Amino acid sequence: MSIFEPDEGALLVIPSLSLPQDELRSIPAARCYEERLLFLLLTLRRPRVSVVYVTSTPVDGAIVDYYLSFLDDPDEARTRLQMISLDDPDTHPLSEALLRRPDVIARLRAALAGPRDGDRGDGGDDRGGDGGGDGTRGDAGNAWMVPFVVSEYEERLAGILSLPIYGPATRLAHLGSKSGGRTLGEAAGVPMVRGFGDLRSPAEVERAVRAMSPATRLMVKLNNSYSGMGNAIVTTGDGPLHGLPTSFSAPGEDWTTFAEKIAERGAVVEEFIEDRPLRSPSALVRITPGGTFDVVATHEQVLGGPNDDVYQGCSFPARQEYRAELSAYAERIARVLTDRGVVGLFGVDFFAVRDGGGHRTLLCEINLRIGGTTHPFGAAILTTGAAYDPGTGLLVHEGRAKYYVATDNCSAPGLLGRTPGEVVKLIQDEGLGFDRERRTGNVLHLLGAVTCFGKLGFTSIGDSAEEAAELHRRTVSTLNRPA
Repeated sequence: MSIFEPDEGALLVIPSLSLPQDELRSIPAARCYEERLLFLLLTLRRPRVSVVYVTSTPVDGAIVDYYLSFLDDPDEARTRLQMISLDDPDTHPLSEALLRRPDVIARLRAALAGPRDGDRGDGGDDRGGDGGGDGTRGDAGNAWMVPFVVSEYEERLAGILSLPIYGPATRLAHLGSKSGGRTLGEAAGVPMVRGFGDLRSPAEVERAVRAMSPATRLMVKLNNSYSGMGNAIVTTGDGPLHGLPTSFSAPGEDWTTFAEKIAERGAVVEEFIEDRPLRSPSALVRITPGGTFDVVATHEQVLGGPNDDVYQGCSFPARQEYRAELSAYAERIARVLTDRGVVGLFGVDFFAVRDGGGHRTLLCEINLRIGGTTHPFGAAILTTGAAYDPGTGLLVHEGRAKYYVATDNCSAPGLLGRTPGEVVKLIQDEGLGFDRERRTGNVLHLLGAVTCFGKLGFTSIGDSAEEAAELHRRTVSTLNRPA
């Protein structure tokens, strides 16, 4: 089973942000990140695949049209797509809200059961409260739930619908924590940043900070956080921990709030990597329900924020000088996770630190969920038809390699007030859209954030690293022009 290339069956996509909600609130347009998995609409190019995509609020029809435009027959593909909205903009996770909506759950059952005689899907957005289903989707016996992250809410929903989940069980969630990553790294024999894990109180964190002498700067990371938002950089010195100079990655954080989160979630303390520019490559790994595993991509992550540790985007592939080592270490970790019963996609983040005339890679953390590099990779392979070559670490289509640069966070004041359709047209009119013959160009995402937040993401695909980077630069310049 591959969510990128399913041969048949139904994908029930639940892009619920079942993550710490306090961190989500600091991300502009966080609710729009439910659109991150819309690249899965491109799996409809397979005639026996259907997709049911659920969101908190309706997805603009122009956005759905945009993704279907990548397919040979958008109208036919639309008959195998159902967009379902709870029409609920509140801040709780989508999956939690969905469990309180038996009417929507009934629609999901109908959608996954397949079409009734005379029924035909229209691919439009169906509000959760409007009653019966026009079910179009495939065989419920060959359906999978694809969540953004697996929490107790997704597991309860899967149990109600009798669906397998493409993701790790919650009983294994600790393996994806910062402390769990250190444990796995040790079990896999992978070098990692010097530090301590399984710290359950501010007092334990303080003792770990003292034990890390003579390091002058340290990173304290909450066990369960994402995109670097649960990190703090501490400058060591005399006095209590709360009195040491500290830079928090999340806005509005201080030692009072951070100490409460340490007690609630646990933390790790690690040596701060002083190398600049900081290189943070990542491997994207897949474990199938059958227990096979493989590295499907490597990336260079683009980091920003006050501490240069918040995910902003990525480029494919990782640098050649350490790409093979990166993949080998990720495979070791995947083998351990496979033995422990993990299924699905996950990211393994590293640091590439200077070592003589080259670099060596150190494990940073493991994210047992769909992450920031997943949707650029999915968009790239589903639009270009390229396949990953593990020997070279490249994406290749008919002998030609493909490269890309992606951002999650292109913000431009000139985008405010524009509609998704207007932005799509702008990109196409400027010659920056996707060229289906050359299989290069931009694939946009996060379009739902354009109008109110002036923000979107995109993946710039080229036949060389230089072409992808130049396309990305031109696109950023175009989007930043005054309206």
